[in-house]
Amino acid sequence: MRLRISIRERGDVSILDFWGRATIGSDSELLSKQLSSLFANGERKLLLNLANLAQIDSSGVSIIVEAYVFLKRQGGGLKFLRPSPRVLEVLRVLRLTDAIPIFEDEIEALASFQRPQLTPLLFG
Repeated sequence: MRLRISIRERGDVSILDFWGRATIGSDSELLSKQLSSLFANGERKLLLNLANLAQIDSSGVSIIVEAYVFLKRQGGGLKFLRPSPRVLEVLRVLRLTDAIPIFEDEIEALASFQRPQLTPLLFG
């Protein structure tokens, strides 16, 4: 089952709907190319709908983590929507659930991008 990705726009958020597997090889290359294209077009807020993603391995996770770091540095964000049970388990084992927000509701996930980000105060 090859990876397929469709992209929808909701305001300033790009929603990527995944089907198949994000594993080493052509699937990871497709994911990397899709994300690079979005970044080149100035997209800075991504919601990854993982409900129909059957499997993810270290290569797929690595690409997503790189995207997350890039977007954070650009003032944007990346969030997960409805990861399938198998994918959620991988995300938990790798502790990505501690860093990247997960939502079960698309409306709630989209609204979270509009909330102001809290910046810690530095005293010194």
